[in-house]
Amino acid sequence: MRWWGWGEDGYDVNLPETASFLLESQLGVPAGQRRTPVTLEEVRLPEPRLPVRLRERLTGLLGADNVRDDREARVSHALGRSYPDLIRLRSGDGSSAPDLVVRPGSAEQVAAVLAACAAERAAVVPFGGGTSVVGGVEPVAEGFAGAVSLDLGRLNELGEIDKTSLTARLGAGMLGPEVERRLAEEGLTLGHFPQSFEYSTVGGWVATRSAGQASSGYGRIDELVEGLRFVAPAGEISLRGRPASAAGPELRELLVGSEGVLGVVCEATLRIRAAPQQRRYEGWSFRTFAEGCEALRVLAQADATPDVSRLSDEAETGLSFAVAPPAGRAERVVKRYLRMAGHERSCMAIIGFEGTEEDVERRRLRSAALLRGGGGLSLGRRPGEAWQQGRFAGPYLRDELLTRGVLVDTLETATSWSNLAALYEGVGAALRRALGSTSLVMCHVSHLYRSGASLYFTFFAGQGEDALGQWRTAKEAASQAIVEGGGTITHHHGVGRDHLPWMRAEVGEFGLELLRAAKERLDPAGVMNPGKLIPDRS
Repeated sequence: MRWWGWGEDGYDVNLPETASFLLESQLGVPAGQRRTPVTLEEVRLPEPRLPVRLRERLTGLLGADNVRDDREARVSHALGRSYPDLIRLRSGDGSSAPDLVVRPGSAEQVAAVLAACAAERAAVVPFGGGTSVVGGVEPVAEGFAGAVSLDLGRLNELGEIDKTSLTARLGAGMLGPEVERRLAEEGLTLGHFPQSFEYSTVGGWVATRSAGQASSGYGRIDELVEGLRFVAPAGEISLRGRPASAAGPELRELLVGSEGVLGVVCEATLRIRAAPQQRRYEGWSFRTFAEGCEALRVLAQADATPDVSRLSDEAETGLSFAVAPPAGRAERVVKRYLRMAGHERSCMAIIGFEGTEEDVERRRLRSAALLRGGGGLSLGRRPGEAWQQGRFAGPYLRDELLTRGVLVDTLETATSWSNLAALYEGVGAALRRALGSTSLVMCHVSHLYRSGASLYFTFFAGQGEDALGQWRTAKEAASQAIVEGGGTITHHHGVGRDHLPWMRAEVGEFGLELLRAAKERLDPAGVMNPGKLIPDRS
């Protein structure tokens, strides 16, 4: 992945003319403005300060090829891929770069690295694909002898596949496409497709309680984990894969979502499925966001939840139409159909099913009857197929918007059905107040549960002179609105550094003490990913 953005060179997104016009007319962003990143050589890096004896010890453990402190390695492990991360990198701020990047090749080598770093009290930051959008992989070295980025990319082996039990052991460093490629060779799938799928890893998914775009059907990653191999500075925890157990509190739940502050996920045993024979994605229209939310609630509580259930509000739907390619005859017919049905300013839903042909058809027909009963209009397969083709394009588009001088970011939450409308209004209003009248705030529902749903907000504004201060004001306003409005501070992005101030509101002070007790036992020197997940007592 590029050190200053998403993806690789040659995969850039070009905005259509309609989008450029929208940037200028709504956000006040000059059409010809370009803010390109500095060169790698221009990135400002601190001098390495790791003790020489620690570097020598790590080199002896892993070999010189797997211990790096060159400019590219340090910069590419300095930050994740959040808006503030990219603003800093693109402007040449590499102040958080680790002193060293190490690449262990086994769980045993991970244990040896942790022991060496704990002995010297050097901070260790587990690093998978580096796609965190909440500051989860930024090295925090203050108060430590330095910082080591623990790149898990070599732990990429596919272990045993149990076709009878439908489980697979996967190395923590396996990237999403490789997971699906290897499982597909056996006629299987994991079905976990976060937007970061191309560059995120198994270990990263488990460590952050990731949710994929099809998690309403396949399950979030925490629902798919049956076993773990987890290495902490104080020892190893090996949890064999079992379908269920009543042997006390579920230890697996403590480790899944621990974000590297307790130790390192080295391997996970995950539940898999037969690869789907058919994938069918359709578009539906609702007159209002409230009407669409109510229809999705009925689906979820009737046990008719599709694998993908995504409902955009009026603003997000309008933007999708505004930046779409010029309408052909089919699109013009659809727009006329929507006007005649009273859906001129409608909300678009994407409903998707995967499985055997018989299963997909049965579930689709049942869901369609419920959606129509809730006021929905079927738009056929074209909108669903278009969404499916572009489902991973968002981060590429963000890079281009940053170059154009646009503040663009996302945040997500979840709450009960009874509270969903109030939370939606409260967070949207907080973002608009923080960003001003020329901003654009939009939202979609992305995951359904019997008791509630998630809300995923995207917001845009012209980038101010103090880009980080502008973002921080919006982030704090929205996060406070989420907490005060009864939502979770994060549904699937994790806590990292960005959500740390709101963890007390999430779990309470005594809950934090339980987490601190686990950290003190597993990581006595306190070197694991400091500054994330667990706030200091102060």
